[in-house]
Amino acid sequence: MKRRQSNRAAGMAAADPSRLLSTLVFRILSCPHPSLLAYITTPGPKGQQNKAQGRPRDYSLPEKMMLRVLLSLPLLPLLILSFLFTAFSYNQRQVYIVYLGEHSGTKTTQEIHGDHHSLLLSVKNSEAEARESLLYSYKNSINGFAALLSDEEATKLSEMGEVVSTFRSEGRWSPHTTRSWEFIGDEEGLKGSERNWLRSRAKYGKNVIVGMVDSGIWPESESFGDKGMGPIPKHWKGICEEGDAFNSSHCNKKLIGARYYVKGYEAYYGSLNTTYAFRSPRDNDGHGTHTASTVAGRVVRRVSALGGFARGTASGGAPLARLAVYKVCWPIPGPNPNIENTCFDADMLAAIDDAIGDGVHILSISIGAVGTPPKYSEDGIAIGALHAAKHGIVVSCSGGNSGPALATVSNLAPWMITVAASSIDRAFDSAILLGNGMTIKGQTVTPYELKGNESYPLVYAGDAVVPATPSNVSGQCLPNSLSARKVRGKIVLCLRGSGLRAAKGLEVKRAGGAAIILGNAPANGNEIPVDCHVLPGSAVSSDDAITILKYINSTGQPSATIGRARTTLDVRPAPVMTAFSSRGPNRVEPNILKPDITAPGLNILAAWSESSSPTKLEDDHRSVAYNLLSGTSMSCPHVSATASLLKSMHPHWSSAAIRSAMMTTATVRNAQKGLIKNAAGEVAGPLEYGSGHLRPTHASDPGLVYEASYRDYLLFACSSIGVQMDPTFPCPESPPSTFDLNYPSVSVSNLNGSITVHRTVTNVGQWKARYHVSIVEPSGVSVKISPKILKFKEGEEKSFRIKLQVDGSKGARSGEYVAGSYTWSDGTHDVRSPIVVSVA
Repeated sequence: MKRRQSNRAAGMAAADPSRLLSTLVFRILSCPHPSLLAYITTPGPKGQQNKAQGRPRDYSLPEKMMLRVLLSLPLLPLLILSFLFTAFSYNQRQVYIVYLGEHSGTKTTQEIHGDHHSLLLSVKNSEAEARESLLYSYKNSINGFAALLSDEEATKLSEMGEVVSTFRSEGRWSPHTTRSWEFIGDEEGLKGSERNWLRSRAKYGKNVIVGMVDSGIWPESESFGDKGMGPIPKHWKGICEEGDAFNSSHCNKKLIGARYYVKGYEAYYGSLNTTYAFRSPRDNDGHGTHTASTVAGRVVRRVSALGGFARGTASGGAPLARLAVYKVCWPIPGPNPNIENTCFDADMLAAIDDAIGDGVHILSISIGAVGTPPKYSEDGIAIGALHAAKHGIVVSCSGGNSGPALATVSNLAPWMITVAASSIDRAFDSAILLGNGMTIKGQTVTPYELKGNESYPLVYAGDAVVPATPSNVSGQCLPNSLSARKVRGKIVLCLRGSGLRAAKGLEVKRAGGAAIILGNAPANGNEIPVDCHVLPGSAVSSDDAITILKYINSTGQPSATIGRARTTLDVRPAPVMTAFSSRGPNRVEPNILKPDITAPGLNILAAWSESSSPTKLEDDHRSVAYNLLSGTSMSCPHVSATASLLKSMHPHWSSAAIRSAMMTTATVRNAQKGLIKNAAGEVAGPLEYGSGHLRPTHASDPGLVYEASYRDYLLFACSSIGVQMDPTFPCPESPPSTFDLNYPSVSVSNLNGSITVHRTVTNVGQWKARYHVSIVEPSGVSVKISPKILKFKEGEEKSFRIKLQVDGSKGARSGEYVAGSYTWSDGTHDVRSPIVVSVA
């Protein structure tokens, strides 16, 4: 969803004429004095009431002029004006979050609410106005509230000593498996029953509670059945909130909690249109259902996508974990509302605060900022995740789908794990036979086929557009761009770029085309996200799209046929980094590497909302129980599920330890033992995959972990953004450098000369251990680590230093990011950390 920006400058509300007028009308109507006009020019202390003489305060010149006009009007029009201008003024106000840090834990919910109300009252005109403006009072761990405020009121609150930050609740956030879990086992070199070793040892996540902050859930899906599951964990404090088409009976021993949050959304868009969205935890979109089943869906046999694709057994990574759903994402009003959802800070923060109070162990958030990421103290997810980390909750977030451009990754705080997306070893082959005899390899999951093996005329969309179609998008099959006369009965080559992939097929069908060939743009390379098109079709790589276009231009009567699609396994190489996956470096704090890790995110099969079509297009009326989707939204729940298994095996591990275990055991090699590449065929690096590809079984026994505490994160915030994130913890005059946060990766920006980075590792492996270090130096940077050998007893910590120095003799180029790594090994464990450096 696009980030919503206000055009009003901060403080403009102070001079808002609508607000001034409504205030004056109110005063006129409520004033008991028989002749207010007589006092307009009476001198007195400005801004105060002269109680001795009983006259109202002195008025400014603009107020006096406006009062003369108002007092000449009849009473009824004045009442109407008052109502209209008051409503207009109210609607000009926006939802702000006032963040106050951490609750002390000694106050009751009523006392907390009272504190928030008192703060609001300090900038409001009355008790009633303060009460009506309050949307959420965060009461569990997060201390703060969301309220309708003018810019002036927000500024006044931000200047109060107890307030950490005040920021607008933006709609800047958007929601960003039959084979994927089996593939992860294959990639780790596990065979047969070995693939399930971790899940069985971790009891399949039994009694671990995963909170899903997303678009809701379709509770009837087989993936959320509770057959054979034991009692709900006793520490659970959540609820099953009722609403449209959702009641308490929809929760069970699997789906143990469900809530929804819509106040922030409605404050921006007005009342929710329930003709295309459920005012309840029920998922009308499909995204939340898909991510929830990827994390913890039950084992369901004989599952496939529409048309029988990806047939197999569907299962989440932690099939016995419990699910708690927090619906925060809602449709953007428009002609096709469910194509794109938006999620507001105020709603997300309320959801995370409730999840902490409810007792979740893991939070899975496949949502990310669109556009420039906010700093941590003005980022609803980052604030919520900080409080979750303090309570030992692992927070897994998607990294975004804005690749392959650099510096596009979102969810950048070091107290969460940020996930990139890569492929698995499965394809949906659909061969395209050109009229010249050449065969092109395409992919599709559309259930529709061309008749027999007939050859059809082939046309490039750019040659078949209606007049006045802009040349820069003429080949992209945008709505109403194709000429029916030119495409009827033909296969149409469309190019990716602007517009939705599935909508391009819909346009070909509208114009009477027989089928679509969807060609990648160069940026998409060889990566092919498949679509359940509304007509026969196939998708091809950018190179193959060029080949087809050359063929079309080489003959007067181009033709083609599209073969029947089939599911293919053991595709090589795999994994490959997807082109859409957002890249680093970190735009908020470049001395923290993001993303942290990569996991399967291309063409993932999981449960789906049966009120949403497989393409989500309004003109597509098909219904499916399972659907194939691509995005970092799909890779994030793979990491969330792995965190659930680790939490089950190691219930006392901190969130930092679990994150570290996954990162330091990740691999940079594919299943064929070659280096992981990207969709362009180039060797990928840490700015694309972080530490590497997820390996759950290895993560269960990492050997060493990098710990970090809530205090460490507060010190980091002091140094990184210069903000005291907790009022009870003042920033020291000289906080530690950001690159000294005890993180499982090392990132140093603008290295000039040399620098020394400090790290500490904790032994979580065998009782006695001896580790030695090996180093892969980044190009143009020398790396020295001391000591080179670390000896441990059980649970012991050891610290070491990493000296990075620019080596001009090796040709380091200014501004270039170079990568290396260091690995601690004891003969059993390899604890690897990437090093990323940019040279000043």
